[in-house]
Amino acid sequence: MTQGLGGHSPVDITHHLKGLHFPAQKGDLVQQAKKNGADQDIMKLLGAMPEQEFASIAEVMKAVGEQNPDR
Repeated sequence: MTQGLGGHSPVDITHHLKGLHFPAQKGDLVQQAKKNGADQDIMKLLGAMPEQEFASIAEVMKAVGEQNPDR
């Protein structure tokens, strides 16, 4: 399990984005994670993402990985 994503595995992040419809803006990711009870670390991780539209969860995970080069 990858732990370089702010100490969270990709499964943790995708779990908190469950129910999100794509394409989605950064604000949509943050709102959905909050709705799904994401902890402060995940909210911080998503908040640091670039302002852009994401076409899929794969694009979200790529952006998360790019902001955490210690993966």
